[in-house]
Amino acid sequence: MDDFDRQVVCIAGLPFDVVDMAGAVARVREAAACREPCFLSTPNLNFLIGCLGDAAFRASVIHSDLNIADGMPLVWMARLLDTPVRERVAGSGLFEVLRGEKSVDGALKLYFFGGPDGVAEQACRVLNAEFSGLRCVGFDCPGFGSVENMSSDATIARINASGADFLVVALGARKGQAWIEHNRCRITVPVISHLGAVVNFVAGTVSRAPGWMQRSGLEWLWRIKEEPALWKRYWLDGIALTGLLTARIVPYALWRRLRRPRNDAGGFSVSLVPQPDGVLRLVVAGTAPDSLPEDVRETLRAAAAAKRPLVLDFAQVTCLSPAFSGLLLMLKKQQDSCGLPLHCEAVMPALRRHFFWNGIDYLL
Repeated sequence: MDDFDRQVVCIAGLPFDVVDMAGAVARVREAAACREPCFLSTPNLNFLIGCLGDAAFRASVIHSDLNIADGMPLVWMARLLDTPVRERVAGSGLFEVLRGEKSVDGALKLYFFGGPDGVAEQACRVLNAEFSGLRCVGFDCPGFGSVENMSSDATIARINASGADFLVVALGARKGQAWIEHNRCRITVPVISHLGAVVNFVAGTVSRAPGWMQRSGLEWLWRIKEEPALWKRYWLDGIALTGLLTARIVPYALWRRLRRPRNDAGGFSVSLVPQPDGVLRLVVAGTAPDSLPEDVRETLRAAAAAKRPLVLDFAQVTCLSPAFSGLLLMLKKQQDSCGLPLHCEAVMPALRRHFFWNGIDYLL
């Protein structure tokens, strides 16, 4: 799917696709069937907090092809901001749906990379002992080395030779995302995702929380029961969440309820102005709406296709929206893929608040 056709919204600096479980499963199956690259990221609260201070971690999410809201706190923030992201789509839940589906085209071929010693092998054995929508065709436990040490030619060759449709990585969120970013151009498996806990769930070394705890946002309590060492992570994430809500999410939600312009079609435009020095200037004007007109998407698509350094002129912009901020991140993804810069200019103080509230002040 073209990035500018994606329905994405920005929450605290990360893009999230507006997709339900059925839509996410369909995207994964379509990518596998067409052998189309699909880097699936599953940001939860821990991802979100980590990305606030780690540019490389954040970039791995921006560079992904499908981002699902894996965590009820994210869904609550999305609802508070009145965005269309209305339900949690957990990575482990998506895996279980694929596992439970018996496709007429046959089972998806799966490769496990990572996890504690022996766990991936056990997960592979469990999957292949059942009749399900997934069949394990390989596993690798690389240990605890660096990303580079886990990326040898022999390792990548084994993964590619497996003929897998879906590569499940389990190295810890930051390292897993970094490993995928480091190797995705060398890997021929179409669907790649870091699903850290899945290998443990399948192997049976850790049990997943009951459905009612997942839906109510209490899964973290169950995870602490299963893995007591996680208590510190959840404690620190809770403290960071309080700061995030106080500084960004709640003020932005209040502004959107009390002061947001209600006429979404009102005079918003994006235009391209080529410069003599080879730079392409993107002039943004008006109030960024929640529902973006197609001509805005077409202009951003044309800007990315030009493959030139971009300067975004915000002198005539009054406010941003999560939808337009999400498309800005798609534009950044395209520029990053070509090694080209994207600069924002003429951002007035009042508009800087919107960059901060949307979590994209790192673009300034």
